[in-house]
Amino acid sequence: MKIIDAKGRLFGKVSLLDIGAGLIILLVLVGIFFYPGTSGSVAQVGAVTQPVEVDVMVRGLTTSDPQGLFETIKSSETTNIIIRNQPYGEVQVRDVKLLPRSTAVPQPDGSVIALPDPRPELEYTIDMLITLFDEAQITDNGPVFGNSKVKVGTQIEIEGDLYDFYTSTVGVRILEEEESG
Repeated sequence: MKIIDAKGRLFGKVSLLDIGAGLIILLVLVGIFFYPGTSGSVAQVGAVTQPVEVDVMVRGLTTSDPQGLFETIKSSETTNIIIRNQPYGEVQVRDVKLLPRSTAVPQPDGSVIALPDPRPELEYTIDMLITLFDEAQITDNGPVFGNSKVKVGTQIEIEGDLYDFYTSTVGVRILEEEESG
């Protein structure tokens, strides 16, 4: 009796391909259950929690009632945020500032000054600077909210009862414990 027959079967019973596939599956299962790698999130390894303020800028948000949206956000104490498509939860809204819409106007002497933008469609747009506050885990790479690092340039989605829009992070401040009040 041959060890491997013409069809590639071991002792005429089991295919070598089936044995190879079984070994690969066994190795994958061993790898998953016995060597899972690092456990926990990046934020939990050697991290300290501190209060953090995050400034996000909203530019050119179109709405039928810009002043009403501004007042809604300003009067709300908290809002939900989503960082890199990962829901984080509620954070405090510390401050909301309305930013002016201006345009550069060249002057006859060659200088340029900023004047309010006269375009009528801008009555339906709003620019804001929103300061958010919460406790974050501080790692060697900066503050981490949930499992997401927050740095200048990080896109954050802000969601409330009547609004849901994306913003860009323009400032991150790690506060001392006594500054958080």
